Amino acid sequence: MTDSAAAHGADTPGFEGLPVAVAGLGVSGISAARVLHGLGADVTVVDGGDSPALRERAAGLEADGVAVRLGDGATLPEGTRLVVTSPGWPPSSALFAAADAAGVPVWGDVELAWRLRRPHPATGEPAPWLAVTGTNGKTTTVQMLASILTAAGRRTAAVGNVGVSVLDAVLTGFGGADGNGVDGMDGAYGDGVDGAEPYDVLAVELSSYQLHWAPSLRPHSAVVLNLAPDHLDWHGSMEAYAADKGRIYEGNRVACVYNTADPATEELVRAADVEEGCRAVGFTLGAPGPSELGVVDGLLVDRAFVADRQRTAAELASVEDVQPPAPHNVADALAAAALARAYGVEPRAVRDGLRAFRPDAHRIAQVAVVDGVTWVDDSKATNTHAAAASLAAYDPVVWIAGGLAKGAAFDGLAAGAASRLRAVVLIGADRAVIREALARHAPDVPVIEAAEGQTGAQAMDTVVRAAADLARPGDTVLLAPACASMDMFTNYGERGDLFAAAVRGLRGR
Repeated sequence: MTDSAAAHGADTPGFEGLPVAVAGLGVSGISAARVLHGLGADVTVVDGGDSPALRERAAGLEADGVAVRLGDGATLPEGTRLVVTSPGWPPSSALFAAADAAGVPVWGDVELAWRLRRPHPATGEPAPWLAVTGTNGKTTTVQMLASILTAAGRRTAAVGNVGVSVLDAVLTGFGGADGNGVDGMDGAYGDGVDGAEPYDVLAVELSSYQLHWAPSLRPHSAVVLNLAPDHLDWHGSMEAYAADKGRIYEGNRVACVYNTADPATEELVRAADVEEGCRAVGFTLGAPGPSELGVVDGLLVDRAFVADRQRTAAELASVEDVQPPAPHNVADALAAAALARAYGVEPRAVRDGLRAFRPDAHRIAQVAVVDGVTWVDDSKATNTHAAAASLAAYDPVVWIAGGLAKGAAFDGLAAGAASRLRAVVLIGADRAVIREALARHAPDVPVIEAAEGQTGAQAMDTVVRAAADLARPGDTVLLAPACASMDMFTNYGERGDLFAAAVRGLRGR
């Protein structure tokens, strides 16, 4: 890692009367538009769509005095001096090319939130951000972290790409039109968020999209959990994707946390420009070395944030305190613990926070045990990296896989899982890609294709019945599709809900 004297944010313009274009009329775009309007900016929201739903949203903003332009997301409004974009807009968008040509900066909602931080009344400093990114595991890790911080008595929230909007979070507790502005800006917040006390510390989940548009972000500490090909159509290449993930380490003050099992994450730490004294801290599912957190005899232990890390370790929790104690969940818990310890949380709070945490639906959730077969919903496993982590937790497995592959290759996943597979049930538009990989790497594993031409509940009933016929007592039937869901279901949540409903229906067979 290299040292940096970089400031915790670049120069911020005054917003009073500033012409700002907000790209996108989704949740984050509407939030940004309202905040900027409250700060006195002259806001125009642009969106290339023009549906009834968008027109309804536009009407709500226009009633508050915000201009909205639908059907044209490519033209920069005349006089614009700042663009604030929703995360999903790719860098190749024509609007950004126009902004670049005009010398107009582009920020994301995270960048805007970072620049709008206010000093906490108790400390005189803005609430620190403990930031989490990675291809998989972000939401679980940031929610574990928030649970640990809460157990330590800190007022916190899981924010960013999950839970509370990061803009809402930095405004919480700072409402009121006091006219004093923010960091030297003119304008005011308006009515604030909820009248609550400001947060002490924020657990912030950040996607690669959000990091791309957050050039001045400087977290207290951060982690990249893992790196695998994803969203390459948006970023253009794996190198660009990794570089955007690595932005999370820039300017870290206390700890850059990385995954010792994923050398690419350590390389991002080495390349980062951090503040003097910031440390590299690894996490591992094995026994930790100095400056690492890991697992010893079923215990999560810390050899990074102890007085003598060469010879001592602090016991943080038991593996059984992590539910479910699947390997990738334990890795997420170690990453969350590392960030919490970097912030100064005591070991007891790590244990209490992990015991209190329960994962969201559709994340390696046990649905039922029917006739000795365990049924597990990991519908959130929408790429090969996530599915591999899920498959590693069970043996033997009847695997339900398939959907929209998003251009992914499945050879590595098939080869790694082959020894664990009892059978495979394939579904979805891109099932052939998985079938071919299984033929190459697991030729002896029975593979059946189900629900062809079916969607929704009918499809899932067919799939579950097929899996039940293949499973034996002691097996796990695992829905970890490694693919997106939209070819057969509304989203991964509906896919998981219908899976659970179909499994419950087995009891009456």
